Amino acid sequence: MTKKNRHAAKPKRVAAEAPRIEASRSSIDVVSTSYHVTDADEIVKSSRIINIPNRNETVDKPMFSNQTFDNYAGMNYDRLAEEEAPVSEEAPKKKYKKTEPMKEWLDNRESFLSEFLRMEGLPDGKLYCARCKTSTSDSEAESIFRCTDCDSLDILCRECILYVHERNGLHNIEMWDVVGCFYSKTSLRLLGHKYQLGHPIGEACSAPEHGYSGTFTVLDINGVHNVNLNFCGCTTEQLRYLQILRFGWYPATVNMPRTAITLRLLRFFHLLSFESKSTVFEFTQTLHQLSDNTGMVLIKDRYREFLRMMRQYRNLKSLKRSGRGHSPNGAQGTSAGECAVICPACPYPGINLPDGWKDAPVEKQFLYRLFIGLDANFRMKRRMISSQAADPSLSNGWAYFVEEVDYKAFLREFGTLIIQDSSTCSNHDAVNKNRSLDGFSASGVGTCDDTRHDMKRPCSVGDLQKGERYVNMDYLFFASFKPAGRELAEVIVSYDIACQWSIKLWARMNSYPNWMHVDHADTTTFRFLIPKFHLPTHTRPCQTKFSFNFNKNVGRTDGEGVERGWARINPLAASTREMGPGSQRDTLDDHFGDQNWNKSTKMGKFEAVKEANDRTATHAEFTDGLSEKDVNEWIASLNAWEDDHQLTNPFEGTYKGISQKAIRLRLAEQEELDAASGTAFVMHEEISASRLLTMGLEFEIQQDRMLQDFTDMTLHATDDQKAKWKLRSTSLRLKITSWMEVQQMYIPGVYLLRVNHANKISNEGQEETAVYDIVLHLPSSIFPHTPCDKRLLELEWDLRYAQCMDLLDELRNALCLRAYVLLDKKRFQRGQRANTRSQGIVDRIRAKVERAAARYRKGQSAIEKLASYLEKVAWDNHLLQLKDGDIRSLSPEDFSASEGRRTVSWIWIHNVGEGSNDLNGRLHESLRIEWCKSRARRDRWVEEVELLQEECRRIHSFFDYRSNEWKHLCDDSDGTVGLLPKDLSLQLAEDDQEAPEGQPAGYTVVLEV
Repeated sequence: MTKKNRHAAKPKRVAAEAPRIEASRSSIDVVSTSYHVTDADEIVKSSRIINIPNRNETVDKPMFSNQTFDNYAGMNYDRLAEEEAPVSEEAPKKKYKKTEPMKEWLDNRESFLSEFLRMEGLPDGKLYCARCKTSTSDSEAESIFRCTDCDSLDILCRECILYVHERNGLHNIEMWDVVGCFYSKTSLRLLGHKYQLGHPIGEACSAPEHGYSGTFTVLDINGVHNVNLNFCGCTTEQLRYLQILRFGWYPATVNMPRTAITLRLLRFFHLLSFESKSTVFEFTQTLHQLSDNTGMVLIKDRYREFLRMMRQYRNLKSLKRSGRGHSPNGAQGTSAGECAVICPACPYPGINLPDGWKDAPVEKQFLYRLFIGLDANFRMKRRMISSQAADPSLSNGWAYFVEEVDYKAFLREFGTLIIQDSSTCSNHDAVNKNRSLDGFSASGVGTCDDTRHDMKRPCSVGDLQKGERYVNMDYLFFASFKPAGRELAEVIVSYDIACQWSIKLWARMNSYPNWMHVDHADTTTFRFLIPKFHLPTHTRPCQTKFSFNFNKNVGRTDGEGVERGWARINPLAASTREMGPGSQRDTLDDHFGDQNWNKSTKMGKFEAVKEANDRTATHAEFTDGLSEKDVNEWIASLNAWEDDHQLTNPFEGTYKGISQKAIRLRLAEQEELDAASGTAFVMHEEISASRLLTMGLEFEIQQDRMLQDFTDMTLHATDDQKAKWKLRSTSLRLKITSWMEVQQMYIPGVYLLRVNHANKISNEGQEETAVYDIVLHLPSSIFPHTPCDKRLLELEWDLRYAQCMDLLDELRNALCLRAYVLLDKKRFQRGQRANTRSQGIVDRIRAKVERAAARYRKGQSAIEKLASYLEKVAWDNHLLQLKDGDIRSLSPEDFSASEGRRTVSWIWIHNVGEGSNDLNGRLHESLRIEWCKSRARRDRWVEEVELLQEECRRIHSFFDYRSNEWKHLCDDSDGTVGLLPKDLSLQLAEDDQEAPEGQPAGYTVVLEV
């Protein structure tokens, strides 16, 4: 029997605890219980028994198994255990009938349509006031009105419509036309409504100053309005623009204002622009349509006024939220970056770092490091519109953009002095190209972000003039440390060209002004890494030396936070490119602030504990199956490399794969020795057995190309194209025919096969076999039905094996190239011409991938047939069957799981060959590399747990510090009392919730037990 929940109006909170498993037991049976709320607001539960293995058997130190977590909602139940809802013992699952709202609406569509038509007429066809109940004759019907903005469409008389709208003078009013039997638009102004400023609504002014009767314009959410308005001229007289502000409107000008916007409209558009990226022009056009959608009425155009007021409103909101209104120095005393919303989880000495953090043990120092990243966005370019003098920035370096005058002076001084060397790694466009554009004053925007929490840093954004030049990015990099960050012990810097940019960074710094100098040798250590998505396009040495996955003490940081930030900003590109310099910077500053605010309020749930346990158990299991001596050697090598990247890299292999050229050379040398000893297998004076099979494999490739070219020829191919293909076909046919004559000497049985095939074609009356369909009858395709010398089988095995290894290399290279081209296309290629050209390149690479995959499958199939007879073993550890799902690159676009969670496609792992005395060495090296990667995955997740716990502690310390700052501002001007409690309630909202013992408050992780 279920019990009624007497706390139905409150959140349902249930205490739960993860089971503890004794070390001596291999597993334990536990009861898993789930709860749900019924329609009757009752909580019922259902239970089932599950078996849980004891991970303590494989993990030496179970690090997180004794913590309590909710594996359903991601919340720690200890924090929600204040009240436990009564639950029923058992209840059958109730089946709910599936609803179909659209079908139900279709069944009632006529009723909806009738009601819409009814709204266009008189209710019940009667003329009477719904408030005073006064009836009106047809001759007096012009005095019947209704409001389309009120909650009800009641009909009211003139007196009542004015009375109920004394405080809603901006509502839209309609009047009933008895002749035409329809509603026509009118206004409260025409009915006699008038605003009196300077006094509460309803209070008369002893000396009203008549304003602009019928000419004062107010923009509100429901349209553009002309209003009657009186200013106050009595003893409480104030400046007119202040009277407008205190009424809740925002004046367009300070002197003699004639236009205003309601504050609710400014707030509405402010938030709308963040979510939809709407422009002021689009929004004002919408207001015009709301005011009159017929085009018959001339609506006053207030686009420029709205644009100007919106910029001012954004600036005032920024100053207000940063506390500048409480400062004695006001807005003019604002320092660089002070209006920025800073990350509460980042380390700030003296604010949210614990006492003695500098003296923490070496293995814990990484908890107090800063993660930043640089990148450029070439979508955010700006045309040569206006100038700094005509359109200055209102924030002037107070938020995220650097101060423009100093920035441009620095570029003029050092722009020609800094020599940018070409890339010695991959072909990086950011390094090798100057992206200056005709007609544009800025080719893009550069930034230096917090990549750990995906937030913009103060004074870290600036325009680019000629691409991603070092001189621009250097300034932004050092400027981001100017407000704070120079006291930290270590900084992790990620940049997609870090391998090039960091080489001479400190040499360039020495030539810059003193304020840009940082103590990178003694005070702060800088480590440079490459974001995970960009890493595969770099050379192999960079892919380990600069990898987040293989460098210690970085957790699961990926360095791609800058790219994620651009995703929300990119829709602004179409509007900001047409702005002046100041307007663009102010708009982007505002959107960066909203992005930071949203991020700081949504730092929530993670799965680090679960993944750390999984990776720890997996690595322990892997290690148990290896030699203790080898593991100890690898641990020493990996630890040494993590401390000094100049040492031998344990993630890189030293063995090279066997290529077809190497195999051919080896076979030629062997044939030379056999000929000298008189044991050579030669049936033709010019073509040896190995040469015969090599030519056969080459003919296979040429046949595939001929088939592809024939398929690519359209029905409208020119005579010249057809002639060229025919000549190539004839040439290849003659070569194959000559080759077949020699083949019959080595494999006499193929003669009978070809005769039988020719007779079959003749009897069926088929046409001549196309050149790409000629069967070559290589040993692997005819054995064992046709006798063949075992030495030929051995030769084909060697050649096929090397061929497959080469094809895997070709496939990997093509996949890497495709990932790079797609990245370049996404980031840099704009316009139909550039995108068409890039897509053509992608299509050619895709065709190359498909050809390599098809040839590999054919070669692997031949090897599989030969292996059983030749008794080859372990070959399928390296040459696996290639499925469509295996053909994926390492980039996120082609691979859904990250390095920390992945099981990599075998084509990126099994790349060592057999066929030599180095087999044991290759396998040993492959094991070492995979073991190092396994330990790296485990370590990164363990570090992530520790970093998250420390960051949660820092968040609370940060808001405590900021709350104390606000409390010291309580004795300032009017408005402080109203502003302060709201801000404090936001920052201290979670302080009332006690943290579980041994765990920081607010820290949420997910653990599946």
